[in-house]
Amino acid sequence: MNQKLTIREWLPLIGMTVAAFIFNTSEFMPIGLLTDIADDFRITEAKAGMLISAYSWAVMLLSLPLMLLASRISFRKLLLGTIALFGIGQILSAVATGYAMLMAARIIVACAHAVFWSIASPAAVKIVPEKFRSFAMSMVVTGTSIAMIFGLPLGRIVGLYVGWRMTFFCVAVVAFLVLIYMAFVFPKVEGGTSFKMKELPVILKNPVMLGIILMSFLVAGAYYTGYSYIEPFLKQVAMFKDNLVTITLMLFGAAGILGSFLFSCVYDKHRYHFIRASITLIAVVMLCLKPASKFTWTMILICMLWGMAVTAFNVTFQSETIKAVPEEASAVAMSMFSGIYNLGIGCGTWIGGLVCTHASMGYIGFAGGIMAVIAILYCSFILIPQMKRK
Repeated sequence: MNQKLTIREWLPLIGMTVAAFIFNTSEFMPIGLLTDIADDFRITEAKAGMLISAYSWAVMLLSLPLMLLASRISFRKLLLGTIALFGIGQILSAVATGYAMLMAARIIVACAHAVFWSIASPAAVKIVPEKFRSFAMSMVVTGTSIAMIFGLPLGRIVGLYVGWRMTFFCVAVVAFLVLIYMAFVFPKVEGGTSFKMKELPVILKNPVMLGIILMSFLVAGAYYTGYSYIEPFLKQVAMFKDNLVTITLMLFGAAGILGSFLFSCVYDKHRYHFIRASITLIAVVMLCLKPASKFTWTMILICMLWGMAVTAFNVTFQSETIKAVPEEASAVAMSMFSGIYNLGIGCGTWIGGLVCTHASMGYIGFAGGIMAVIAILYCSFILIPQMKRK
């Protein structure tokens, strides 16, 4: 299938994959650098974790308003402007003189993130023929997985040896290189007709879209209750050394590529089974997180299954979001998905911080697992039946 894509279709698709890589590397870098940032600013790890929560909440609040304002702009102009703003935010993060300045810089990056993930999937499917749309979406999500394999761990390595600030600076350099590349290869793709605020009730009255939004919140909340604190969990609960933490994070992301591959191979033929399986696996690994920490090999295996399941969920529900609404509303619908997903990230990180502060870091998996079980029940008994009736 891949060989039938032309070079003009491959080049921007590769650019979108690299852009997804740097955006997700940036979003999750504080996870791998949490301890270093906390030590530098003399704050607790829970307060450092608020960098992740605030970033996510900013994306949640800004995704829909920014896309409504930008709905008339072509995907090309919007994409290039977004990458430029992203690079500027990384530079400001690198030179932050205090916690407040770093937080402000992260909010600037969040603005770019809010727009990018609203247009990434719709833009990717527009630059390829219709029969390659699932493949195009899996390519974009593969960029996310590669960020978990190399981006987050490499950021952590850079942070360990030359300081966490250099990690943000390196991302800025890559961002500006991607900006130049995309300026040459990304075609003129219109963003569709203007979408107005008064048309939102049409989306909000769609029961499938509402169900997708709720699922994005529940699963993201479950996932990030644990994942936001995976670095200190591996060090303090599983008793991993620094190098083994980095290797485990790389394997986590590598397994995400398998999740993306399974989506491209299985989803179209076994849509509902694939949806159930991805969410069920997330619940299982969250609940097994603490028991698995007793042995090195079980901890690594659980992390790999975790990465595979979450990536499979993400690409599946992005696809479902695009299917649930008219084409002209796809970017706005994706902004809603991204916004609520990031609300889940922020709430999950906050819940994980409460568990770490008032109970024990070892219990973050149980807290997230409860949310994931609720998600399974809702999906199986309410959402999937609604999808079948549509």
